[in-house]
Amino acid sequence: MATTDPKQFLTRIFEAAVAGSDPELTIRRHLPKKPKGRTIVIGAGKGSAQMAAAFEKAWDGPLEGVVVTRYGFSAPCERIRIIEASHPVPDVNGLEAAKLLLEAVSGLTEDDLVVALVSGGGSALLPSPAGPLTLADEIAVNEALLASGAPISAMNTIRKHISNIKGGRLAVAAHPARVVSLVVSDIPGDNPALVASGPTVPDEASRQDALRLIETYRIALPEAVMSHLATDAADAPQPDNPRFARNEVHVIASAAVSLDAAAAEARRLGVEAVILSDAVEGEAREVGGVHAAIAREVALRNRPFNKPVLILSGGETTVTLRARGKGGRNSEFLLAFAIGIDGLSGIHALAADTDGIDGSEDNAGAFADGSTVARMRAAGVDAKAMLAGNNAWTAFNAVGDLFVPGPTGTNVNDLRAILVR
Repeated sequence: MATTDPKQFLTRIFEAAVAGSDPELTIRRHLPKKPKGRTIVIGAGKGSAQMAAAFEKAWDGPLEGVVVTRYGFSAPCERIRIIEASHPVPDVNGLEAAKLLLEAVSGLTEDDLVVALVSGGGSALLPSPAGPLTLADEIAVNEALLASGAPISAMNTIRKHISNIKGGRLAVAAHPARVVSLVVSDIPGDNPALVASGPTVPDEASRQDALRLIETYRIALPEAVMSHLATDAADAPQPDNPRFARNEVHVIASAAVSLDAAAAEARRLGVEAVILSDAVEGEAREVGGVHAAIAREVALRNRPFNKPVLILSGGETTVTLRARGKGGRNSEFLLAFAIGIDGLSGIHALAADTDGIDGSEDNAGAFADGSTVARMRAAGVDAKAMLAGNNAWTAFNAVGDLFVPGPTGTNVNDLRAILVR
């Protein structure tokens, strides 16, 4: 298959990576002990609806709850209410969802259990502006962060200090009930406190850290936001807060697990696989250039890996917006990669977000090979100009190489798969 149809092979690799983080399998392994009292399910993220559906199937006792997911990412549930809201920029539906989650955990007792189903994307899906701040302020912050090129860990450190629900505050609101957080990690390093800005999981980052990050990445935020961050009211609860003492946190799926599944599938199909890292970060186009250099070295000199080989990596790159083109971090990575392997035969690549959506369009990513740039040129598209304009979607659309699997029900960040034949 790898020789006769590289696109089909790479699609199988993607499917294996997604299956490796299937909520139905991972949730069953981490079911909490049943409580004496009520079981309340809450959740947020691009995989939260599928997690909720899986939890309903696995839990044989009474339960109730509410989760929020991205528009178009819903899944049928009987006892858990599913709300859809906007991602990556918040909207009023997300604001209402945040209120409902806070209401769902209010007035509980120490006999009750709160199960938090958290996955990537929850930061944008749970706007809950703190103090005098407004939804417009949170929208402005999200837009500034998305354009800044800052890593996701930095973005979420800032987000949690302007929120009533992030940074462990949702778990504080649930006290004295026990909170068990089941987390699908899309964060390099898999720190659960950074996934969806940790609504039920605190970390030690302070508002002073948030202010330093704003300065480091030169992020222009509304005056009201900066005024709020200058006050003690922005302080997030710390991990040693006694209200967290009975809680549990489990990372039930991650990029590492998905990459292992992808590598196993490649070997099953007869191709050796190597994993560079599950935590690659940096500017997407620069990471694309580095991956292209590795692929060239293998193709031309059979080092550092013997071909045929599948080179895998995960993590989350960033895009600094220089223009208002169409694209996402995976398609931008891959366009830079395509430029770097232009004219070389025997190299085929797929870069895609495991949640099924890359950026704001309906594709998860795209395919590329050594002929991609030439085919773009024949279609009247200048690959380098498209990369300069953050317009990778338009470039790959012109040659029919977008990858559109639809929503997958999980979110363990990006998968980059490079086949060198």
